[in-house]
Amino acid sequence: MKWPLRSLGALSLLAVPAALWSGLVGSPLGDVEPPSFVVRFEPFLRKAGANGNLRAVKSTPLVAPIDADTALKISWLLPDGSKAAKGEVVVRFDPTDFQKQLEDGKSDRSAADAKIEKEQTLVETAERGRGRSAGLSQAELEKTREFQSKDAEIFSRNQIIESEIDETLSTAKMTHDTEAQTIESSLSKSKLDLLSIERRKADLVVAQAKKGLQALEIRAVHDGVVVFVPDWRGNLPHVGDSVWPGQTVATLPLLDEMEAEVFVLEADAGGLKAGKAATVVLEAHPEVEYPATIKSVDTLAKPRVRGVPTQYFAVTLEFERTEKSVMKPGARVHATIVLDQETTLVAPRLAVFEDHGKTVVYRWNGDRFAAVPVKLGASSPGRVVIAEGLNEGDRIALRDPTRALAGSAADDESAATAPKGAGR
Repeated sequence: MKWPLRSLGALSLLAVPAALWSGLVGSPLGDVEPPSFVVRFEPFLRKAGANGNLRAVKSTPLVAPIDADTALKISWLLPDGSKAAKGEVVVRFDPTDFQKQLEDGKSDRSAADAKIEKEQTLVETAERGRGRSAGLSQAELEKTREFQSKDAEIFSRNQIIESEIDETLSTAKMTHDTEAQTIESSLSKSKLDLLSIERRKADLVVAQAKKGLQALEIRAVHDGVVVFVPDWRGNLPHVGDSVWPGQTVATLPLLDEMEAEVFVLEADAGGLKAGKAATVVLEAHPEVEYPATIKSVDTLAKPRVRGVPTQYFAVTLEFERTEKSVMKPGARVHATIVLDQETTLVAPRLAVFEDHGKTVVYRWNGDRFAAVPVKLGASSPGRVVIAEGLNEGDRIALRDPTRALAGSAADDESAATAPKGAGR
């Protein structure tokens, strides 16, 4: 019995990598049984490509002066990648805001001084007025008491009562003037205290402006190449940008030891871990490959470009050696990371099937193909590692032998689809 040619669309041997041709048994066009493959130990290699940049392992940060209390606006800076000598100005900030702040502070302080002087004059005038009023009240009380009508033989009862009332009124007036003088003195002191606070605020503004004017430069702390730090959008600092005190604006890398930061697509990141081997090629010198190993891998995948959902794992690669003559901070690199390299049992992807929630292959047991549960390992396009379930020399079907031979190519292709999670 011959296999119909039209039923072999999904089983075309073109879908089988050339490295697996030696494992095929029989001819799918001449055999009744499905085409099959003999499982053997073979070299398995899986790699991932990544792009990124070089950076120094050690570098000195250049930060905006912490003496400034407000944002600083860049008015001038060295070009990125320029050489800077020790003490040379790397970034200069615009003094306009601080000069305006200084003038405003001085103006506010002068206004506060004028208010304080005015209030002190008013206080002195009020105190003198209250003092005179209290003195007059005291004199009136003494006069009232001196000439008080008390003798009943000389003065009538009404005169005596009026005299007592006059004494009471004089006493109350003197008490009122004394208490009013005390209250007004306390109120005037509070007003002067408030005006003193205004003056201190103006002094603080002046002091901050002076500190800002004295902190308008970032200088190189040692000889090196200036590498500016991009912001969260990936943009380098430029004239007109604002930075905050203490913010790292640039770095002076030490060029003795370099490393590469590359980004691996999340879909290709299975098996990424420290210690894996890699090779790095500088974009400017593609003729030389530099051996490296993974130093660290970020825990979470993140987008590289704002607004683009594609996510990458940031990977740091350390070199076996640093070529200072060609390896410069910021240089573009292309890396190839070896994720898996072993000699193991390998099978074609189209030989793996899903059966009632289990991953199986169909192994020849002498008279027919029977389903065998397997545990899969790493995978690559067209091939997958069989971690458990098969032995070397086992023959497995390249299509589901339980499916009817009469069917469309689409049915065969559906039957031969590898299960989800067929690799790491």
